[in-house]
Amino acid sequence: MVYGVWTTAAGAMGGVRGPARLSSPKSGGLVRIVLPHYIASDLKDLLAFEHPGSAEKSDEFADIAEKSRAYFNGQAVGFDDIACDLPSEKTFTGKVLRACRGIPYGQTRSYSWLAGAVGKPTGARAVAAALGRNPLPLVIPCHRVIHAGGAIGGFSASGGIELKRRMLTIEKAL
Repeated sequence: MVYGVWTTAAGAMGGVRGPARLSSPKSGGLVRIVLPHYIASDLKDLLAFEHPGSAEKSDEFADIAEKSRAYFNGQAVGFDDIACDLPSEKTFTGKVLRACRGIPYGQTRSYSWLAGAVGKPTGARAVAAALGRNPLPLVIPCHRVIHAGGAIGGFSASGGIELKRRMLTIEKAL
């Protein structure tokens, strides 16, 4: 595993990529994204602590760093081409994360809409719980999921609801 930290207009971000695969000469897909909330040196320490034995290789995050910088500078950016290591699409969480990944920039969906999209129309709370464990915020845009009545809902990423509100404002989705 490798980790990297980069700066954006909103602050330092970090990421972790999984082990290399035969199909990729570099490390595998993203397994974690940390949104702007920490000082860069503290974030490096945190990622090194949480992923013992991993190496810092910020150059392997050039793709996500470039896109996240553009995003926090107000540009419409898609993250569809960023490789991610997600739970199996046969699991409920895997289905929820994949469906959430398809929510377009500048748009929102409700927890109940997402539940219906994964075949569990009464599973809005379960969807919220799955998104609360989303290890890849921004790439899996859980900030775009709100309550059916229009309330902003929760956001478990560091920075909480204020960061969610800021991200939706960047996208002009509020």
